[in-house]
Amino acid sequence: MKLGVNIDHVATIREARGGIEPDPVSAALLCEMAGCDSIVCHLREDRRHIQDADLFRIKKSVKIRLNLEMSAAREIVAIARRLRPDQATLVPEKRRELTTEGGLDVVALKKKIRGVVEVLESAGIETSLFIDPEKSQIDASFRTGARIIELHTGGYSNAKGVSAARSRLNALKAAVRYARSLGLVANAGHGLNYENASAVARISEINELNIGHSIISRAVFVGLGGAVKEMLALIKW
Repeated sequence: MKLGVNIDHVATIREARGGIEPDPVSAALLCEMAGCDSIVCHLREDRRHIQDADLFRIKKSVKIRLNLEMSAAREIVAIARRLRPDQATLVPEKRRELTTEGGLDVVALKKKIRGVVEVLESAGIETSLFIDPEKSQIDASFRTGARIIELHTGGYSNAKGVSAARSRLNALKAAVRYARSLGLVANAGHGLNYENASAVARISEINELNIGHSIISRAVFVGLGGAVKEMLALIKW
């Protein structure tokens, strides 16, 4: 099981004071040294945390994969084409949301998303779609030409009670297996933490878990390298 670490909230802390610390580039290098497989950053349209310059410095500094989370907005697509991350993950984006609230509705936006996938893939950028674990969304994603999906694990992470969590986990397993039957690479993430990630990591068909907030939160107490290593110990089977 691979681990992608989202470092957005290192930049969130920096932006709270409008200064230069903590530096997301330093965070990315610490995560790389701790053994993660990719660095994840979300360049939001309102630039609430990660800034354009951060991306280019991170791309220049790390040797592991860079996964750029992004909307399908024309400005952001143009930046991605200049940056050329190893992977771009298209996510829905609302200005007032605290964090991404759900998956892309690829069924409704298939034509637009297919166009963005074509643009990114033509620039040599592997493209992933962040979707809810639903058969209709997986089918629509496959038809856009994307070959990677990231399944939204928020439903599982936020489930109340053992029975609800088990039901959501089983739905996630079914979605992963269906996606793999189509030849899609299946990643997963959102809301995963030190209590619930190991159950998802046991789904062997998942390629990578992308985790951010819980790792950055844990880093306050044990340091960023330690937080990454603790998560790796939980998910590496």
